[in-house]
Amino acid sequence: MPSRAKKLERTVARLPSIPKELVAQFLTGPMTGEAINAAGIAFKQALIEASLNAELTHHLGYAPGVERPESTTNQRNGVTAKTVLSGDGKMRIETPRDRDGSFEPLLLPKHARRFTAFDDSIVALYARGLTVREIQGYLAESYGTEVSPDLISTVTDSVLAEVTAWQGRPLEPVYPVVFFDALRVKTREDNVVRNKAVYLALGVRRDGSREILGLWIETTEGAKFWMKVFNDLKTRGVNDILIAVTDGLTGMPAALAAVFPRTTLQTCVVT
Repeated sequence: MPSRAKKLERTVARLPSIPKELVAQFLTGPMTGEAINAAGIAFKQALIEASLNAELTHHLGYAPGVERPESTTNQRNGVTAKTVLSGDGKMRIETPRDRDGSFEPLLLPKHARRFTAFDDSIVALYARGLTVREIQGYLAESYGTEVSPDLISTVTDSVLAEVTAWQGRPLEPVYPVVFFDALRVKTREDNVVRNKAVYLALGVRRDGSREILGLWIETTEGAKFWMKVFNDLKTRGVNDILIAVTDGLTGMPAALAAVFPRTTLQTCVVT
């Protein structure tokens, strides 16, 4: 698997380049960290509003300044300003409106008071084992944003339905290669954070793309546990795995032979 440094390099490589002329408009001389952060928020706000206007243009079917087609009576109708929470703190966003009220923005829905990145930040902090009070303190210290415990609980609870759907989603009938491995992560159980082993299956599709097939948490590893994993994959539609790659996980050979007898088991080789 690629190292963290290589992943960071790829992420940086995907970032869009910012024209120097645009940067010059924000740069008024030597800037403090606070000034750079404020400029970043202003740019993000402008980008969000531009994206919302582009959504409305697509919805109406014609751009601003262009004569309205005879096929529609709908048109732009000013803006609605609202304050939303984001990963950078509070933002005042002007959302464009249309005359007949049929415009439903995808980037920032009508009644949304939080930008997606803000919810992602809360979920990420919760996943790392932080308590609700610790998340409150972090958001207040980092973004100057006071968040109620109810809001944090609402955000974290909202992902449970998506997690359940993801865990039971149908899989492809055949995977040429599936990698099985284990990771040590912090998990929350009975309001206590513990280190546990999370076992994962990374499948390689026939087109070469990769897919996480599932994640399982178990205190003890053995044939019974792996039998449950393989039966789960089979129930979700996997009929055959050509090659299963592991690093000698306990109990896997016997369970694999019972559920997928035609699968070749390949032990990882470290060079």
